[in-house]
Amino acid sequence: MAAPVASSSSHYITGHATTEGTANFAKKIDANAGAGHFRTLRAGGAVGDLIVSSLGIGTYMGPDSDSVDREYMESITRSLSLGINVIDCASNYRNMRSELLIGQVLPMAIKQGIINRNEVVVCSKAGYLAFDYREDIDPYTYIDETYIKTELFKREEFVGGCHCLSPAYLKNQLELSRRNMGLETIDIYFIHNPETQLSAVPRSTVLSRIKGAIAAMEECCAEGKIAMYGIATWNGFRVNASNKQHLPLEEILSYAKDIGGENHRFKVVQAPYNSFLHQAATEPSQPVRGRRMPLLHAAHHLGLSVITSATINQGNLSKNLNPDVRNKSPELGEQRTDAQAAIQFARTTPGIVTSLLGMRKVMHVEENCAVIRYPAHPRT
Repeated sequence: MAAPVASSSSHYITGHATTEGTANFAKKIDANAGAGHFRTLRAGGAVGDLIVSSLGIGTYMGPDSDSVDREYMESITRSLSLGINVIDCASNYRNMRSELLIGQVLPMAIKQGIINRNEVVVCSKAGYLAFDYREDIDPYTYIDETYIKTELFKREEFVGGCHCLSPAYLKNQLELSRRNMGLETIDIYFIHNPETQLSAVPRSTVLSRIKGAIAAMEECCAEGKIAMYGIATWNGFRVNASNKQHLPLEEILSYAKDIGGENHRFKVVQAPYNSFLHQAATEPSQPVRGRRMPLLHAAHHLGLSVITSATINQGNLSKNLNPDVRNKSPELGEQRTDAQAAIQFARTTPGIVTSLLGMRKVMHVEENCAVIRYPAHPRT
């Protein structure tokens, strides 16, 4: 496979994931999938609810190289064939290379008859500064020329040398993501780790910036550039309220309701979850209607779907897994690997719609996707 290049606007793939399309994908895979592999991501409205796989493929890890691009392209193609219809990315992943390779994989998979556009849910994110690996320019000059002089953000809006929530900047990054991936509409667009700013900016300012970002996302939905949006966090939604990086989900959702009304398009949150980073299910971090509860419970009460990241903790849970975790998945059989047991732990946790896995090697796709054949009923 050739190294990825950006699509021109005239070659954007039209459409987005739909209820009918994702249901068709599930039907194609059902004979080889255990009960519970496909779940409903509740979007409602014009988009409709989507049928999504319990596993999704992430594209964060790996150096900026042509060889890694080719590995990811092969892995994504194989994942789609085996029953994954959720792809996760961000403009800053591997300096745009991950988005660019998705822009190559999707049209090839469609041409080969592996998928139709309306069967696959493509996610990306904006917030962290995205450098273009093809630009041979000093980073400071790049920031000044690309963002400051063009008034996409002011210097005081650029936090920690890496993060920005300016509405103009987020819209610019969305256009970049659409172009990189060659998509008319991105299915889910996440505001990326806004809690990053809480280390340097007053909480009231950060929450105001999040509200401005949500207003921008609602506008982008109305323009058909994204189907829905959400907030992807690392610490924000899972840490205790006393933690400086805590974000109040119920309050943030109220911004979307204030701006978009009951038909707002804020539908999804993302947070890490695995047997080590388990706070999303165990830490009562989120106040909802006066009661504190873990993120997964809070999202359910608020009508939001949860996609989780770090399912095998960047590979750290693929060996020497806690025996107690291994013992929770006897349905996988005695030959189950630690990675498979860790995956099963995550995807059978009540309240999780899709568990993301970074898989750049086909051998890992084969191993990890083997769990798709087994039931994935929520653990009680």
